Parts: sequence; C-alpha cells; structure tokens
Amino acid sequence: MRPYELSLSAAADAIRARELSPVELTDSVLERAGQVEPRLRAYATVTAERARRAALEAEREIAAGRYRGPLHGIPMGLKDLIDVAGVATSAGSRVRAGHRAESDSTVAARLSAAGAVLIGKTHTHEFGYGLTTPQTGNAWHAGRIAGGSSGGSAVAVAAGTATFALGTDTGGSIRVPAALNGVVGLKPTYGLVPRHGVTPLSWSLDHVGPITRTVEDAATVLTSLAGHDPRDPASLDLPAVDYRPADGTDLTGLRVGVPRTYYFEQVDPEVEAAVRRAVDRLQELGADLVGVEIPMTRYVQATQWGLMVPEATAYHQDTLRTVPGLYQADVRVLLEAGELMPAGDYLRARRARVLMRQEWARTLQQADVIAAPTVPMTAVKAGQETITWADGTEEGVTDAYVRLSAPANITGVPSLSVPVGQDAAGLPIGMQLLGRPFGEKVLLRVGHAYQRTQPPPALAPAA
Repeated sequence: MRPYELSLSAAADAIRARELSPVELTDSVLERAGQVEPRLRAYATVTAERARRAALEAEREIAAGRYRGPLHGIPMGLKDLIDVAGVATSAGSRVRAGHRAESDSTVAARLSAAGAVLIGKTHTHEFGYGLTTPQTGNAWHAGRIAGGSSGGSAVAVAAGTATFALGTDTGGSIRVPAALNGVVGLKPTYGLVPRHGVTPLSWSLDHVGPITRTVEDAATVLTSLAGHDPRDPASLDLPAVDYRPADGTDLTGLRVGVPRTYYFEQVDPEVEAAVRRAVDRLQELGADLVGVEIPMTRYVQATQWGLMVPEATAYHQDTLRTVPGLYQADVRVLLEAGELMPAGDYLRARRARVLMRQEWARTLQQADVIAAPTVPMTAVKAGQETITWADGTEEGVTDAYVRLSAPANITGVPSLSVPVGQDAAGLPIGMQLLGRPFGEKVLLRVGHAYQRTQPPPALAPAA
C-alpha cells in the first residue's frame, strides 16, 4: 500500500513506530495530487514547499523523541474559508482575490500545534453558499458533482490528496460532499468547535468539522479541534474529551431511531435500500431499533432559508453594494434576496428554531441515535439543476440535498455521515447518524462499530 492510501490512524501508527516518516507520507500525498488534480481540482492552493518544510520538521521532532500525538506529520487540507497566516483565503470568490490571512484561525492553530502538515486550501462553493462546489469534480466520477460547499475537502480525502481535511457545514456542507464521495463527515454540536478565523456564511448555523476516511480518524481530529475559544461568541466552555472510540462492535442496549416520517420520503430506492441494510447491521451488532416521528418537518426548509439568507446578506452587505459584479450569479441572487427579506420572517424563523430544538430533544429521548440517509440521491451530473422523483414531483438539486441535512444545523445536534455502499453506477451512498447535543462519543461509537464490520474503505479511482 502506498503511503497516500493510508487512513489517518494507520499512518499515525506507522509514523509513531518509525516505519513511515512524515516526509515520505507528505511526498506521496503531493505526488498523488500532481497526478489527479488536473482532473479533480480539489485544491484552490497547494502549499507544497510549506508542506515539505513542516514534514521535515515533524520528522526531526519525532526522531528526537518529541512526538506530539496522532496528528504529528499527517497531511491535511483546509477548506478555503479557514484562515492560515500568510496563505490566501479566497473563499472561492473574486471578491477575496489577493487576500491573505494575517493570523491562524483557531482550528488551524490547534492542528498546527498537534503537528499536522498543511497540503493546501481546498475549493469551496463561493463563500460556502451552495451545495455543488462547481470547480471540483466528484472523486468517483469527474462528470458528477463533488457536493458542497466543502467539496474540495471531501474530494481531497477520497482521492488521497489529503489524509484528512476540515470543512464547514451550514446546511449540510460537510456531510453532503462526504456522502457523495464515500468518506466520513462530522458536523459537531453547535458551539463545540470554535469558528474564530473562519469566514462565516450564517453565524447561527455555521459549524466546523472533519472529513476523513474512517470514523476513528474523525474522532481523532475532533479531539484536537474541540475546546473553548472566547473569540467565538458561540463557543462553549466544556471539559476536554477524548472522542476516540473503543475497538468493540457490541451495541447491546443502544437504541437506534429509524424515522417513520421525512427521512425516507422522496429518496432514491438504492439509497434507501443501502441505508436500511446498514441499520439492519446495527441491529445485528446488538442495537434495538425503534421507530421515531421527526417533528416539525414542514418547517425545515423555510426555517433553514429564513435564518441563512438574511444572516449571509448581513455579512456581505458592504461588498454586495460596492462590488456586486464580482460575485457569481447564483450567490449574488441569494445575497440580493436577503436584502428583501422582512425582519418579521427572520424573527419567525428564529422562533421556529427554538420550537424545533425543543421537539427534537423530546424525540431524542426515545433513541440514543437516529439513523437515516445523509442525502436522498447520489451525485448528480455536473450542471444538473433538478431531479424528478418517481411520482413525477420535480425538486431542485440544492433543495434535495439540503432537505435531509438541514435539521441538524437548525437544531445544532451532532451529525455523522458514514459511507454504506454504492449505487448501480458505482457512486457512494451515505448514512447519517444524528444524536443528542454533545453526544459525539455515542455517534462515533456507533459509526466505528459499523465500519469495523465492513471492508476497509477504498480510495476513489479519481477518474
């Protein structure tokens, strides 16, 4: 196995045992990027020389006995909304052309302190405001969408051009591309991972989290990311937690909620079948399956857009008025729509979110986790704008993808996307696990137990 094919955990074990050097791993990942980037375009910026210097420094530190932990010497990609001092943060937009961060974001600083090696900044849908990342091709089929807005991060991990990556998630932007590219994506509980130094889309919905090849890897990264930072007003001061799960697969006594409403409605049959097979596997591991009703489903889309649109427009107010022509057309339309939204609609959306959080808390008393599809269909063709369901109903692609992921952003509950198979075309399918606030350890335990019963995750062909 070539070094770039290793999961984070496998690479960390090899580095710690002195069987693999950070330099060898980084060179392998950079060589892989040179091979597939012309087709996939996962990166906005590749910081090759910086990466080689950091890898050499990590190698020297480890040789001297100064091992920092499982991220030491591990190559990573950071979504191009996340500031790194001296590196461009363009947010995928001409509005930010030439911008370079003066200091590290909190998450970048924590990963750097853990010894991770920055390979580059990954492409995002402009300012994170979309679910396709049009610059980037799907790792399994370059003619399909990568998903967004953390599409570059998901493709980099799936194709082996980063051992792990960070994304941001406002309506599904970590989990959607993770599902479409066959990797793991974790949206933590709102307030668990600080967002200082991360370009916002919607302050009350934004989350930062890892994209990895395995659930174990996601837990390792989350352990380094979580923790209070007063520079993010939403950041919560909580005790430190080691999120890495035990190796067992016994889920006896754990209750898995299977939605009777919403999550399996208007879903591709292949997606539904794969997710239900995965749920059955959880039952085989000892979990008890319980049917649950998903509350307030008719308000999900209106609440998501009612919060996100005006908050995004508020952040972009000055540049929208001074340089509107620099925005891409799809993003500009959404930002202009935010200027027309009545304050009363925004306040009603905020009120709906409070009620939705209360109702979800009641539902999650019936189950320890809820298992459902991450997205209703696999990756559509690039440029496709709508999907027609079996009953003749037509739905916009963005609306379809956000439909199943948005509830976790509105309520702030943690959500983990785990790959559970492929459709007939060979495109990945994801299962979403949702839990109680700060219930990441339970989600990661369940996802890890499931993955331990499956073949090791394979890299995408990057074709």
